[in-house]
Amino acid sequence: MAEPLHQPSQDLDAVTPISAALCEDMKRHHVLGPNAPVGCERLRLVKFSYIGFDMALHEDGEIVVMDAAAPHVLRIFTTLRAMRFPIAKARLMNHYQGNDDASMADNNTSAFNDRMITEGTAVSLHAFGLAIDINPMQNPYVVRTGDTLTFQPQAGVEYANRLNDRPWKEFRPGMTEAVIDVFAHNGFLIWGGYWDNPIDYQHFQVGRDMAEHLARASPAEAEAMFNQLVQRYQACRSLSLEGASSRTQCIISADPTGG
Repeated sequence: MAEPLHQPSQDLDAVTPISAALCEDMKRHHVLGPNAPVGCERLRLVKFSYIGFDMALHEDGEIVVMDAAAPHVLRIFTTLRAMRFPIAKARLMNHYQGNDDASMADNNTSAFNDRMITEGTAVSLHAFGLAIDINPMQNPYVVRTGDTLTFQPQAGVEYANRLNDRPWKEFRPGMTEAVIDVFAHNGFLIWGGYWDNPIDYQHFQVGRDMAEHLARASPAEAEAMFNQLVQRYQACRSLSLEGASSRTQCIISADPTGG
């Protein structure tokens, strides 16, 4: 496998407050509305470099997340880079006018977006800055209606078979099954691939009850709460045998309220 063109600069990996200009841009492009559960003062811009599907280093990764989770989100993406897990692109939802379908169609990795859940009436965890979507084409959103499956984006139908260990088939990089533990280890315990209908392979999030508690808390309290969540999960995993069952037990132990 080819080496990156050069080593990533540490200056590219950063967590910064949302500037007044960026906040206005988010509002102008329908990413942040007046009734969002968190405002710009509780959000952070996470910048990072990443390995693309061309196996070259890209230095333009940006997502917005809640302040309490931001250091752990940066750790997620630096870990993915070290693993050489490829990301197609990571642009702010401003570029897509807050349109999730457009972002998915562009195979964009994203986080904060003040919107409702897809085809639902509840506020999405993306509106809290506590959900991340990774490589939507390789990890589609799948809805079952009777005996019919619908894939979003449509190109994701090529990834209906989630096995990567397939005789005579090429390995398909960028599928989220390879990074479930990375996200869980950093507080994003819930993977949309655990769900029955819809199945959201691209999606990682914090539990809804936890998100609402974090949004209501002060920044310092929220940071402490999120760090404690991470520590509970990591402590459990350090005492568990490896495998899906121990991961499941530790997720439930770390956040009993669930998603």
